[in-house]
Amino acid sequence: MEVLYEDNHLLIVNKAAGEIVQGDKTGDTPLSEQLKAYLKAKYAKPGNVFLGVVHRLDRPVSGVVVFARTSKALSRLSEMFRRKDVSKTYHAIVEGCPERPTATLDDWLVRNERQNKSYVVAEGTRDAKRATLDYELLRRGERYSLVEVHLHTGRHHQIRCQLAHAGMTIKGDLKYGARRSNPDASISLHARRICFEHPVSHQSIDITAPYPEECAIWQKI
Repeated sequence: MEVLYEDNHLLIVNKAAGEIVQGDKTGDTPLSEQLKAYLKAKYAKPGNVFLGVVHRLDRPVSGVVVFARTSKALSRLSEMFRRKDVSKTYHAIVEGCPERPTATLDDWLVRNERQNKSYVVAEGTRDAKRATLDYELLRRGERYSLVEVHLHTGRHHQIRCQLAHAGMTIKGDLKYGARRSNPDASISLHARRICFEHPVSHQSIDITAPYPEECAIWQKI
């Protein structure tokens, strides 16, 4: 657990791949509970510790996650995320190299709940939702490339699904067609940066999450 920012209202951490942000059917201890224990011990707090989950990352994804330490911060941040007043930047290591160094991907996605997977479908398909993102090629290696992604919508597995559909499958993402898994079962998608106005002090918050240290490929490309 790497704390990137902490004050009376916010706690921002660099999530490791494999951790779950909030409890699920696996029964594994979520990051939210680990952080409550951290706050309780650090500040010797009696009783229960409040910590609100503002947004989530998929389990195999690493990177920056914001939590709210007060109900005021939680309600305001939730509204900011809903209004898309929060800027999020993702980095992904993808197989091969994009045909174009920069582009906008605009697709329609349908989520399959049973498979926990999304598919690109034709416009007008039942339950389809529009998904839009911008990507930019940052570096190119022999077998993989590093791309930066900015989301305009927030659909289920949007980055994973759209990049794979465009011929840029994320390294290690077997669910969306990667050739092989990563040794730690992660996928090479990292929530790199988040920028927003502090919900209480109104100061500018700009946080960058370091790449996973155990994955040397992030530095080698």
